[in-house]
Amino acid sequence: MQFSVPLVSGRLVKRYKRFLADVVLDETGEEITAHCANPGSMLGLKEPGSRVWLSPSDNPKRKLKYSWEVIEADGALVGINTAHPNKLVEEALVAGRIQGLAGFETLRREVKYGKNSRIDILLEQADGSKIYVEVKNVHLMREPGLAEFPDSVTARGAKHLVELGDMVAEGHRAAMVFLVQRPDCDRLSLASDIDPNYAEAFKTAKVAGVEAYAIGCDVRLDGIDAVKEVAIND
Repeated sequence: MQFSVPLVSGRLVKRYKRFLADVVLDETGEEITAHCANPGSMLGLKEPGSRVWLSPSDNPKRKLKYSWEVIEADGALVGINTAHPNKLVEEALVAGRIQGLAGFETLRREVKYGKNSRIDILLEQADGSKIYVEVKNVHLMREPGLAEFPDSVTARGAKHLVELGDMVAEGHRAAMVFLVQRPDCDRLSLASDIDPNYAEAFKTAKVAGVEAYAIGCDVRLDGIDAVKEVAIND
C-alpha cells in the first residue's frame, strides 16, 4: 500500500477526544489539528514530542486537512491509521503471504453475514466453500518483540469472535487475522489484563474452530506492506 501523497513530518503535541491530534509541523512551525483514525487507547503511541507523519488532503470539504499516519516509537516506524488494515490484509492474501488462507478463487470486502453484520473479507474457493475473515489492527508493544491485542476494551471485537464461531458451526471456515502495523514484533499475544473478556472469547472461538493468523508490516514513509507472518502465543 502506497501513500497517495508525500507525508508531512511534525511533533506530536497531544492526542485527545480519540480522533484528534495536535501536531507542530516541522516545515512551518505551525500547530495544526489532524484527524486520528484510531478508536483505541494508543497505549505507548501518544507521547508528546514524538515524531509523527501526516498525510495532507487538498479536499476543500474536509474539516481537517491532515490525517495522522505514522509515529516513531521504540526506534521503529509504527502505523496508527486503522483505516488501512483491511486493504493491507487483502494485498497480503492476494500475494499469498498468509499460507493458511492461500488458494482462494475470489475475494470480496464488506459482505453482509450473520446477524446484521459485515465481514471484512470473504474468500471463496473453487468448490464453493467460503472463508470468513475478520481483521484487527495491532500496534501495542509493551515487551520488546511482542505485539499485543487489544489496547483497550473491545466488546465489538468479542462479538466478532462469536459471529465467526457461528460461521464455523454452519460448516464454513472462519479466521481472525491480526494486522501488526509495526516491523519490530515477531510474536503476538492477547492482552488479557486489558480486556479479559476478549481473551476468553478468543479461546472459545479457537475451540469452536476459528483459525487465527498474524502478519507483521514493513512501515515506511512512502507506504506500508504486510510482509511476514507473526507467531501467536497460546
